[in-house]
Amino acid sequence: MSDLRIFSYLPNPRIWKATIAARLCGVDVEVRGSSPKELQSWLWDFDAHPLSGSDLTTSADTQTGKVGFTGTLHKTAAFMEAHPFGTVPAAFSPDGKTGIFESNSIMRAVARLGEKRFPLYGRDAYEASRIDSFLDASLVFARDSQIYLLSLISGTVTTEIHSRMRDGFKVYLGGINQSLLPNRDFLVGNSITIADICFVAELALFSNEKARPGELIKKGLEPILHDGIDAECPLAFAHFARLTKHAAFAADLEPYLKKIESSRAAHTDR
Repeated sequence: MSDLRIFSYLPNPRIWKATIAARLCGVDVEVRGSSPKELQSWLWDFDAHPLSGSDLTTSADTQTGKVGFTGTLHKTAAFMEAHPFGTVPAAFSPDGKTGIFESNSIMRAVARLGEKRFPLYGRDAYEASRIDSFLDASLVFARDSQIYLLSLISGTVTTEIHSRMRDGFKVYLGGINQSLLPNRDFLVGNSITIADICFVAELALFSNEKARPGELIKKGLEPILHDGIDAECPLAFAHFARLTKHAAFAADLEPYLKKIESSRAAHTDR
């Protein structure tokens, strides 16, 4: 039995916070899920699984989808007890009774489970608290990026949404860049921590902007990840590039980022 089970839509860079941490500190994490569209026909539960046609029509565990989902979702009472906000990613203890929600908290759980093998959550209370500071700062960026990326997908991006995201991006990446001055290898301490993992996962998710240039062009907006963006926060982007090649990161990130670049190239060639 795994140490932690995660149910989520896939692919999802935010659950990679947990899987990357798990590879580094030897924790067994099981991931279940499918595409956002297909999750509408899944039973949302510790024992999450696809429902057959007859099960879908007779299921009493139905709720209306919220952010990122439309239509009817099938969530058990046990799922809602473990996950009171009813969102994914949704992690569970091995017995299914304790739910852990929000990707940063799921990542923290993995780090705590494997702390004797690799100190991903810092080496003392001060380092752990500094790591928490980076994770808290990421929440504002994550919220803005979710609104922005969903608006690109739906074709509803506005000048206001774009401006808020552009400003938030500058603040977040600027802080990461400052933290790596003058020549630090990691955000906290002398080795990889969950602060580094969180940063890489959030920037990987935001890279989806590259795959939808058409929506920005229609509105007369400039991409936030424009061709010269690396020069604005060189240490932050170099840190991202270096870690995406690390063995613990590459398994999740390399195929995902290559797909985004392929989609970007396809749009450029049109």
